Amino acid sequence: MEQQLQQLKDEALQAIASAADVKSLNDVRVKYLGKKGPITDLLKGMGKLPAEERPKMGALVNEVRGEVTAELESRMAVLEEEAVAKKLDAESIDVTLPGTPVRTGNHHPLTRIIEEIEDFFISMGYEVAEGPEVEKDYYNFEALNLPKGHPARDMQDSFYITEDILLRTHTSPVQARTMEAKQGKPFKIICPGKVYRRDNDDATHSHQFTQIEGLVVGENIRMSDLKGTLDRFAKKMFGEDREIRLRPSYFPFTEPSVEMDISCFKCGGSGCNVCKKTGWIEILGAGMVHPNVLRMGGYDPDVHSGFAFGMGPERIAMLKYGIEDIRHFYTDDLRFIGQFRRTEG
Repeated sequence: MEQQLQQLKDEALQAIASAADVKSLNDVRVKYLGKKGPITDLLKGMGKLPAEERPKMGALVNEVRGEVTAELESRMAVLEEEAVAKKLDAESIDVTLPGTPVRTGNHHPLTRIIEEIEDFFISMGYEVAEGPEVEKDYYNFEALNLPKGHPARDMQDSFYITEDILLRTHTSPVQARTMEAKQGKPFKIICPGKVYRRDNDDATHSHQFTQIEGLVVGENIRMSDLKGTLDRFAKKMFGEDREIRLRPSYFPFTEPSVEMDISCFKCGGSGCNVCKKTGWIEILGAGMVHPNVLRMGGYDPDVHSGFAFGMGPERIAMLKYGIEDIRHFYTDDLRFIGQFRRTEG
């Protein structure tokens, strides 16, 4: 029996060494150590041996079983490590290859223009003020020298929700609210935001658009202050060689009122399709704050004065970037927006 046991051990160890993978090794384990394996059979047959031989043979069988088991575990560790290495090699990733490009977003051209304008005026000491888009008739019209029945209300065909609530037609209500909140103190603000008017959408008109208005109120504020501010603004946005001119105009909340033109940045003033052969491009409206507006905002027009201006970022963006249709700003066409991707760091 000892000879048979030694032969079984040699066969098992040879089979273990020859196993090429985990599956083959498991087959060897089942063959020699399983319930129907020869080593298990030997243990079951111990009862047929004489009593004096059982301890010796039992120790030999357990010794062989232990050696085979230890060799199985050692070989299993090697084969499992080889299997993992082979799998990793088969699934390896070449990190030097270019990755899948990720399409990132970028600033909308209107956002860029608004931020550029805000940065300019903030550098001059202005604050950015905001207000509700659903506005009271009082702040949208009456506090701006436009009482009910005033003919100038027809200039801004409005979306009314109730008799006294509407979608704001300009960002001027923010100016009225700010004057009320400042309680006679001097201030400088700009008011960017969306505004709404009943208009037919076409290449140059939209029922919803953006507007940036500015307001300065204090003592000894003069028309020359307004002109100097607008001159610096035009040069910042369109180039240092830009010239401005102010033409008389009418707005119910300013007196006197002006329209501001800049010299054409394309032809330099000689006349082209951008400036319609005039050499000048209309940019914005402005003027000195009307005494009635100051008075309703809580300021004494005999002591305080101020200037205001309003511009459309869409118009500035269209001129600056050569955009011919205002509707491009609101269609979310990535082909259009992608043209304005930032290249600077």
